[in-house]
Amino acid sequence: MRAGRFKKIPQPTIARLSTYLQCLRDLEKEGVRTVSSREIAQRTGINAAQFRKDLSYFGEFGKPGVGYQVSHLKQRIMEQMGLDEEHPVLLVGAGSLGSALAGYPGFPAQGFRIEAIFDNNPMKVGQRVAGITIEPLESLRRVNSTVRAKMAIIAVPREGAQDVADRLVRNGIKCILNFAPIKVNVPDDVVVRNVDLTQELEVLSYYMRAMEAGQGKQ
Repeated sequence: MRAGRFKKIPQPTIARLSTYLQCLRDLEKEGVRTVSSREIAQRTGINAAQFRKDLSYFGEFGKPGVGYQVSHLKQRIMEQMGLDEEHPVLLVGAGSLGSALAGYPGFPAQGFRIEAIFDNNPMKVGQRVAGITIEPLESLRRVNSTVRAKMAIIAVPREGAQDVADRLVRNGIKCILNFAPIKVNVPDDVVVRNVDLTQELEVLSYYMRAMEAGQGKQ
């Protein structure tokens, strides 16, 4: 994507763009060529006015009475989100979670390539996961000097997460998806998205209790 076409948009809108993109991919698979904002709202649960406002941040789309061209809108959202090019990704942690992430088919399908896997367990180094040989953590600098990844996934226990984050930042990583159950400290120019699976289950447990009490999702 050309830098001149990029526009900064609010964080909540970014998350909704991802939802719209998945919806548009599904529509494309179904052979749908045009879609209305009302149909997008029905499929995503995001109201039509919000959908139109989100799109207004980076252009005018759609025609009254005709709707939006699915393939064109999908391409424009992909460009805005930097998904019109492939992204090499480093994965640190080759345990059960890390191995599952390495083999997740959704990553390459959307342009995210796990290029290298690291672990500090000597018993795992040299083994292969999803066709990739596990490297020792000490090799991160050497490997990424060739791979030149800017994204990484942390899938290590709590106690090792900060050290891993520090190593990643020192070696050029600017965006981190963190599955460790702890928030890591990084410089202001590094973005971290935390995914705490236990916390998410705890939230679901609350909603389950609320529904059992007849209060719904509130």
